Amino acid sequence: MEQILFQFFNLDIMIQAWPIMLRGFGMTLLLCIVVIPSGLLGGLVVALASTSEKRWIRWPVAVLVDIFRAIPPLALLIMISAGLPFAGIRLSPFTAVCLSFLLNNSAYYGEIYRAGIESIGTGQDEAARSTGLTGFQSMVYVILPQAVRNVLPDLVSNTIEVVKLTSLASVVAFAELLYSADMARSVTYNASPIVMAACFYLVLLWPAVRLASRLERKLST
Repeated sequence: MEQILFQFFNLDIMIQAWPIMLRGFGMTLLLCIVVIPSGLLGGLVVALASTSEKRWIRWPVAVLVDIFRAIPPLALLIMISAGLPFAGIRLSPFTAVCLSFLLNNSAYYGEIYRAGIESIGTGQDEAARSTGLTGFQSMVYVILPQAVRNVLPDLVSNTIEVVKLTSLASVVAFAELLYSADMARSVTYNASPIVMAACFYLVLLWPAVRLASRLERKLST
């Protein structure tokens, strides 16, 4: 028991690792601030294209969504960060992470939005059109608010997964939380910084997990 406490819950090492862990946590928050809104916006664009009445728009988007949902996020990140330099395109680790997350997240968020849009009966759109609204206005003012409300728990749950996936950025040496914890572990030869990282994620995500559960219960009643 004493050995477990020393290796995983060593307070001295946690105190020493605190500055680097705090910086890593800040970089994780920065990453979340960029990738979550961009994914939500990209997903909305994908959903609108997926529900378009024009096949030449709908079909290519459906193919791209399937492709980016099928490719593992880690593989996509490595292809962008390590593959593009062979084509003469060199991206910073932060840019590579944001781009790979945008492609992956837009596909998942897009499917969630699409499900919400399709859950709204066509009568809603017809009624909105009868009042003089255009198709775009009907979508923005009538369909989307109801659609987002219907899939809000799914959006929150997917956002939680996005935050957890930011740990993949450590693969391209982006100094986010997990990368910082691993660096501290390699210096101290102790797993306590990894436990600290888990605690940071717990503090960050626990409120969102509870919010998702509450929304699911509220919408089910």
